[in-house]
Amino acid sequence: MPHLTAVAKNRTTGFQHSKTKDEMTAAILTMLYYEPMLSILCIANKLSWSIPSVSKQIKKLRDNNIIIEQGYAASTGGRKAMQYRLNPALKQQVVSLTIDQFYMGIALSNLSAETVLCEDHIAIDLQDRSAAEEIMLALENFITVHQINPHDLLGIGISMPGFVNTASGLNESYSSNTALYNLKDNIQSKFNVPTVIDNDSRCVTRAELKIGSAGGFGSALVINVNWGVGLGILVQDELFTGVSGFAGEFSHIPLTEGSVFCSCGKMGCLEMEASLSAAIRNMEEAIANGASSMYTKLRNEYRNKGDALVVAAQLGDRLAIHHIGKIAYLLGKGIAILIHILNPQKIVISGRGAEVGYLLLPHIQAAINEHCIPKLAQKTQVEISGLHKKAQQLGTTALVIEKLIPGILQQTCNTNT
Repeated sequence: MPHLTAVAKNRTTGFQHSKTKDEMTAAILTMLYYEPMLSILCIANKLSWSIPSVSKQIKKLRDNNIIIEQGYAASTGGRKAMQYRLNPALKQQVVSLTIDQFYMGIALSNLSAETVLCEDHIAIDLQDRSAAEEIMLALENFITVHQINPHDLLGIGISMPGFVNTASGLNESYSSNTALYNLKDNIQSKFNVPTVIDNDSRCVTRAELKIGSAGGFGSALVINVNWGVGLGILVQDELFTGVSGFAGEFSHIPLTEGSVFCSCGKMGCLEMEASLSAAIRNMEEAIANGASSMYTKLRNEYRNKGDALVVAAQLGDRLAIHHIGKIAYLLGKGIAILIHILNPQKIVISGRGAEVGYLLLPHIQAAINEHCIPKLAQKTQVEISGLHKKAQQLGTTALVIEKLIPGILQQTCNTNT
């Protein structure tokens, strides 16, 4: 029997396309995850679908107790519309693994977008041959210690650096004979839970689009300032990934005549000159040469050197502030290039580095003023994220919701039978 379809019309282009039942279910449930308490009319308007099509899907979801009625919307002059929300009694949860070059975090979230459990700063070195094994062991310990039933998981989401092909689930930064290359399938097989994976900066961008301050601008860029420097590109509030799926390799723009080799094999890359790794490297070189900084004490107190750097800067340490200013200026030079090429309406600085955004912003703006054509620069708003280091975890959870949320219906039907 063919899938029931709904015809949606894009109001801008007039192009019509069909939606299957699963696609409609996914769109409605995802919308209710991000925006609780919506009416049928509101959903239909936002998705450009017919009211009868939305009503049919709402009835099916309500009959399966996946969504519930949540009172009437305020009157706009006519009959009040019933609002709907995801059933807070749903037991499905999401596990997210947020991995960077040196640390990983594991979080458990519910369908009310609340983080229930979180373990941060689990040491991991992606250059180590045992990295994949350590990731698997940390996840197994998390599930065991917190007595999480894998049958209650909607899915597991993974975000990590590299050339991550979301469609194939492969991280093509690694050779095919390594475990990190196929980490997604390895985790899915071991825990028997649907698993999805994406690049860390795209997950940060997803969070800024849906929860943060990058949505609603049509064209926007999200800069992920962490150990490296990542980029997410938004066009018409959609992630742009390019023909190979790897658009946004901002970190490997040759920015300076630097002498430090990048992971790509070249020198002078933005990642090596305008990241937290660069600031820490420069700090430690200065300290080794006799400079004084409270960072020396803080790096022994914090498991994460990035946290030690951030705290030192927040406490007014002059050396930390100086080196953060240096990477911010170079980052601004890179952003000036992006403004010339893409002319975005907004740029959001996110990731761990956004915690000291008030120190970054003046230097970034100074570099833009110096290196960018004013007519272009004046149209671009640069803003520091309020999500900062939480963005990757929130975006990784959102990845699971967007890719796997139709599974709620299947799991509910299986439970009922």
